[in-house]
Amino acid sequence: MSKPQNKLFALSSRDLDHVLNHAGKELEELRGKNLFITGGTGFFGKWLLAALGHADTERDLGLNLTVLSRDPEKFLKQYPETAVHRAFHFQSGNVADFSPAENRYDYVLHAATDILGHATLAQEEEQTQAMVAGTRRMLDLARQSQASRFLYISSGGVYGAATAKPTGASEDDYDSAQPVTAYARAKREAEEMCKNSGLDFITARAFAFLGPHLPLDAHFAAGNFLRDAIQGGPVLVRGDGTALRSYLYPADLVIWLLRILVRGQSARAYNVGSDEAVTTAQLARQIAEAVNPPVEVTVQSLQPQGPQNIYLPDIRRARSELNLEVTVPLREVIARTLEFLG
Repeated sequence: MSKPQNKLFALSSRDLDHVLNHAGKELEELRGKNLFITGGTGFFGKWLLAALGHADTERDLGLNLTVLSRDPEKFLKQYPETAVHRAFHFQSGNVADFSPAENRYDYVLHAATDILGHATLAQEEEQTQAMVAGTRRMLDLARQSQASRFLYISSGGVYGAATAKPTGASEDDYDSAQPVTAYARAKREAEEMCKNSGLDFITARAFAFLGPHLPLDAHFAAGNFLRDAIQGGPVLVRGDGTALRSYLYPADLVIWLLRILVRGQSARAYNVGSDEAVTTAQLARQIAEAVNPPVEVTVQSLQPQGPQNIYLPDIRRARSELNLEVTVPLREVIARTLEFLG
């Protein structure tokens, strides 16, 4: 079969080859395997599908990727290159109540999450209940299809205030942590369901990310900064700019998820993120200086808003157990993302 001619999701060959080079052993372990993926049409999902599709083409892996989508027709129209790729098979449905084909899947990757930036209480409650119900449904699918492993993509939000430690939240903080949002509580409830499922499962707790396909009009500060910069500025920093974050590039994200899926210890959780911390004001200035010509930055409040807002991961477990590293530094992350946005 001839190779697909269109780049998947307009991502660069450099980035997709980066994944192939750093996760080659893990991708080889997936040769000939059937994977069921939720969240495949979102930010994480586009990168996962692009990397897996690229690897399938370059290495002739014989992958079969079933991707759940609420509206496959709309997605395939927007990204027609996925319609002709031999590895992709799209199934219509909602994660909480779809009717899957009676296939056997070797791996189930549950990455579906809807994050409502400005939700009403009713919307938030509906969303969190759907998250829990969706995880229950996916665990049922994994059990029925005799999957070898279930990967649940959770959130650093499950650690609550522990993410404000200067060294970031570690996986050991989970037992004593108290999530502070309904979203984080639902993620924690879903994690507990995985623990009680009797399946071979593994958890990836995702923190903050910056890269191509990050929404520019949602509640992600990094995306908003990128939007402001490419529109000519000024880049608006809401608050006092002291909030502390770290951002992992999605190519690294995919490498981490593949290694966690294939090599992570069963029933174990791993933080997924960067340890290159930056304040939101510093991030805004780096983005503003990276466009040509550079644009101004406006910090909304010059007065501290209270205790510093910190959301950081401790990634020592991923480093020591799985030999994972942050390979794309923040300045390069910004440069590659702006290049994509063109």
